[in-house]
Amino acid sequence: MADTLERPTIVIGVDGEATVAQAQLQPLLNGIEEEQIPSSMQVIAVSDIVSRAYQAALSSRLSVGIAYDNHRYVIHYKNLPEHEPLFDVTIDDASKLRMLGANAARLVKGIPFKKLS
Repeated sequence: MADTLERPTIVIGVDGEATVAQAQLQPLLNGIEEEQIPSSMQVIAVSDIVSRAYQAALSSRLSVGIAYDNHRYVIHYKNLPEHEPLFDVTIDDASKLRMLGANAARLVKGIPFKKLS
């Protein structure tokens, strides 16, 4: 019954403690928030970043999952094959990371993506 009461969110699958991830992910979280889509962090103990993003998408009621490792970010959609994520990019620029977050939210909304280049 708890699952039916939980707010639908984009799930960000973290490998370790979520509080450590918060600072690195802040631009990404801001991009998601700007599109008015909620997000949440969940510990997903999977070492492969693409698989972690896919598991996050499966656990998201919005069907979108994100995972990261250093400066590599993966956005996955539950209807895609596990090893074919929508975005698999290396980003070390805060503004591009913000756009990536917005694109994850835009996937939920079904509107065109922002260009990351």
